[in-house]
Amino acid sequence: MIASIHGEVIKVDVDGVVIDISGIGIKVLVTETTRLSHNPGEKIFLYTHLIVREELLALYGFESEDEREIFNQLLGVNGVGPRIALGILSSLSTDNVRKAVLSEQPALLSRVPGVGNKTAQKIILHLQGKIRVDADLMETLAIKDVDSEVIESLTGLGYSVIEAQSALQSIPRDTPEDLETRLRLALQYFST
Repeated sequence: MIASIHGEVIKVDVDGVVIDISGIGIKVLVTETTRLSHNPGEKIFLYTHLIVREELLALYGFESEDEREIFNQLLGVNGVGPRIALGILSSLSTDNVRKAVLSEQPALLSRVPGVGNKTAQKIILHLQGKIRVDADLMETLAIKDVDSEVIESLTGLGYSVIEAQSALQSIPRDTPEDLETRLRLALQYFST
């Protein structure tokens, strides 16, 4: 198995990057965040997961071991293939995937393109008890309910999950936990 890859980005594709390794261009499928944060000529290091099937040979790359771990766990869910798992990690951070599982909120996962409500419920059932949780994540779970309402409201207004999360992250930490205040500040993110 190829555990990691390090080289120079020579091309950014629609679904990944091509990395030059000693004169050989290797295409690595990556999350949208990783794809958008790298340009040709930059050095890149990715943790990888190689999928070999009769009709497929694909290398998936991740910026952290944590992302790769969640990707592997998602692949264990019946009905979740590599494209859907990568789509989930493109739309949600690893912490948000964990939060959705721990707080049993399939609605957050079902907002990801390609993930229906049944698949989201399967993911939650499969990952419960299997995902690694740290103290910081447990602390933020208490705030999760209001933040999920903010994300739900923003996606209801037509923003993507990624845009909603970016707006949510722009809210100062000392902001009160009421929905109206947090939603107002999240909407201000889009007006700047």
